[in-house]
Amino acid sequence: MRSSELPQVKALGLFETMSDQSFERLMQAAYLQTFPAHLTLIHEGVTADFLYVLVEGAVELYAAANGREETMAVVRPVETFILAAVLKDAVYLMAARTIARSRILLVPAADVRLAFEEDAAFARAIVSELATRYRGVVKEHKNIKLRSSVERLANRLIRYEAEQGGHGVLELPYEKRILASLLGMTPENLSRALRTLKPYGVLVSGSTIRLTDRKALETLAKPSAFIDVDAS
Repeated sequence: MRSSELPQVKALGLFETMSDQSFERLMQAAYLQTFPAHLTLIHEGVTADFLYVLVEGAVELYAAANGREETMAVVRPVETFILAAVLKDAVYLMAARTIARSRILLVPAADVRLAFEEDAAFARAIVSELATRYRGVVKEHKNIKLRSSVERLANRLIRYEAEQGGHGVLELPYEKRILASLLGMTPENLSRALRTLKPYGVLVSGSTIRLTDRKALETLAKPSAFIDVDAS
């Protein structure tokens, strides 16, 4: 990696507490690379060879079985994937592909495991990251188990609107196929759910959605800090 890139990478959450010596050793064989949209980065069932850190763009994690394919998660900057497989020297349980043009840091898996053993601050950062991801998985599982598809969609629209400034208008951040899969729905069910939400002030025009009656939508959605807020 070029020396000019090191300060930018060191500022990323997983690396910022590392000692300079450990960080420089970890980065010796690492590199930043830009990938085009819709490029497959990793395949399910392949042994983890790199830790991936998304610096810019968006990446879809997905899995397939019995002729079906589903989106498992969408990675946004600045996040790692797939950390658990790297630490366990195991196979990837999901595949990954870029949604948009993405800039990604690739760190050799063996170097990550060595740094985990030698640098206590880095080890603590990794444990914290894994704990956050676990809590996020629990929240997603509760979302699927405890809510109807319409309630899941309503809460997701409220979340996107808040993330985009809270002005009553939002742009769907992904294509509807990905959104439907994230919510445990088919694209057809997503379309029906959007129509169901019309009496609650949800107006759809392509990928643009207006929330004209936030109070009615929240009454239906019943947002919960134990499900909807980012894991912490």
